[in-house]
Amino acid sequence: MTTARHPAPAGLPARPQPTADPARRPGVAAVPPASRARTALTAAVVRHALRRLPLAVRFAGAEPVGLGGPLMRVHDPAAFHARVGRHGLVGFGESYMAGEWDAPDLVGTLTVLAANAADLVPAPLQRLRGLWALRQPRERRNTPDGARANISAHYDLSNDLFALFLDETLTYSSALFRGLPARWELLAAAQRRKIDRLLDLADVGPGTRLLEIGTGWGELALRAAARGARVTTLTLSREQRSLARERIRAAGLDERVSVELCDYREARGTYDAVVSVEMIEAVGAEFWPVYFRAIDDRLEPGGRLALQAITMPHARMLATRDTYTWIHKYVFPGGLIPSTRAIEETARERTALRLARRDGFGAHYAETLRLWRERFTERADDVAALGFDEVFRRLWIFYLAYSEAGFRSGYLDVQQYLFTKGTKENPAP
Repeated sequence: MTTARHPAPAGLPARPQPTADPARRPGVAAVPPASRARTALTAAVVRHALRRLPLAVRFAGAEPVGLGGPLMRVHDPAAFHARVGRHGLVGFGESYMAGEWDAPDLVGTLTVLAANAADLVPAPLQRLRGLWALRQPRERRNTPDGARANISAHYDLSNDLFALFLDETLTYSSALFRGLPARWELLAAAQRRKIDRLLDLADVGPGTRLLEIGTGWGELALRAAARGARVTTLTLSREQRSLARERIRAAGLDERVSVELCDYREARGTYDAVVSVEMIEAVGAEFWPVYFRAIDDRLEPGGRLALQAITMPHARMLATRDTYTWIHKYVFPGGLIPSTRAIEETARERTALRLARRDGFGAHYAETLRLWRERFTERADDVAALGFDEVFRRLWIFYLAYSEAGFRSGYLDVQQYLFTKGTKENPAP
């Protein structure tokens, strides 16, 4: 791995800059061409937005811009403004990956930006969003083939990578703690508490026929089988299926659990309960009705759906649903976080599923992400030993901090839902 040198203010040493592989990450390796006029306009818009925020943003040693707060250091203003001017928030994230800006308190900085996301772009430019915002690539649609490619891009990176920062349960979704702030040594118990609550909502017990959509690395299926349920669990990740099967065999529960490499649209049979944990975010708005109808088709009358979902405000979802973001490009291709309104309206209008309860616990996700981020940072050398370069490590630190900031600002939340399926005697309204 090679590094370039950042220009530094007079009297300070040059700062090493990670160098991205042009073949693998061309968007990071090269600063996009931008005219002086466009760069100057971007700089003016950025400074105007920052001037009103509780931040201290220092451009290459100049006086900070902002009302004061978490410090953000922009080492290469020209490159930073060129990227933001050409690619918006995608460019903002790529500039961090390239080492062109840093923040001692990255989560604090991103939390301020997330809390003010709706107002960062001036109103006249917001109205022209369709002209300047990047659009979702058609090839990332979550068709059956597209969904396989999108899931593989994230979840098939390396089981060993995820094991470095997840707890012993290998659970990659929000934990549910007894109290906050959280501690690492309590994370595994908090993950099991979350899973048990979902299984309780779905009334999973001896003899329950359970369908899980989104296996992860198998912890929910293991706990359901230990209750006496017969579990069919679906994943599109070959890496996850392989390790989940190993864990299930090691627990002696392979006769109770079937792990299938299968899209939710391809599932067959009927079940007493369905559980799906933070999988709806990978479905895409186009396919939300298909997702809920598939669940409806698999559930027996009177059956129960326990769903855990990350959510965002409905107005922001509508404003950004077609926008191509940094998260789409580098972390979760094809994804879209729904709103509670979108989930509930889709289920009500397209299925016989009736909402029975909903509980939010976004603060717990912020703490879960903090623990993952701290663990990932502590194990940077182990990440490197797996073959992941510094640009990748900055990508993941930014992703974890960006996500944590979303929950700390209230821009994101996480819900546990219970839906029940109507019967002929008691049909859904």
